[in-house]
Amino acid sequence: MTTRTIRVLIADDQMMVREGFSVLLNAMPDIEVVGEAVNGREAVERVRELAPDVVLMDIRMPELNGMEATREIVAADGTAKVLVLTTFDLDEYVYQALRAGASGFLLKDASARQLADAVRVVASGEALLAPSVTKRLIAEFSRLSEAPRPASTAHSAYGDLTERETEVLVLIAQGLSNAEIAERLVVAESTIKTHVSRILVKLGLRDRTQAAVFAYEARLVTPG
Repeated sequence: MTTRTIRVLIADDQMMVREGFSVLLNAMPDIEVVGEAVNGREAVERVRELAPDVVLMDIRMPELNGMEATREIVAADGTAKVLVLTTFDLDEYVYQALRAGASGFLLKDASARQLADAVRVVASGEALLAPSVTKRLIAEFSRLSEAPRPASTAHSAYGDLTERETEVLVLIAQGLSNAEIAERLVVAESTIKTHVSRILVKLGLRDRTQAAVFAYEARLVTPG
């Protein structure tokens, strides 16, 4: 059985970063770098031309920053997943990119294995939610939400969730994987996958990252 190759676009204004990531990823048998972009505007155009599976997106770029580029890519394309790259593990722009539809983020000092694994996770439709970093970022910058919703509005937004689905949503926001949630709740992992799918449909969300952001903004989980 032939494994499908994951097509990747690298968007970063630093040539050394683009070339370095290209070498690392092209060394993987299941990943191919199909293009590069030097700014956010070019990234949007290249996604339209090349139809990559995953976009490695730097946040701080000229012409159009990664946050805005992510928003345009997610709005215009239903297949490309955005994996945000940053040198900062607490960067408000990264948080805004997650709200715009990015599927996760990765620090630029990640190892070759971490980079490849991150690409695979995002390409598979999952979100990259590392508890050690992503949870802290989401918790910190949920305070920066432009319009914090009142508790009554927040409740109406997730009121359609069952008690178990709400419980699963909270655990997603805490950075737990499906396997970890299943172990915590003492149920099969397939059951958790079903719960996650229903949560996303009911809330109209793209993936687990947006579900985690939603949980913080709805005050289902408190930063700390």
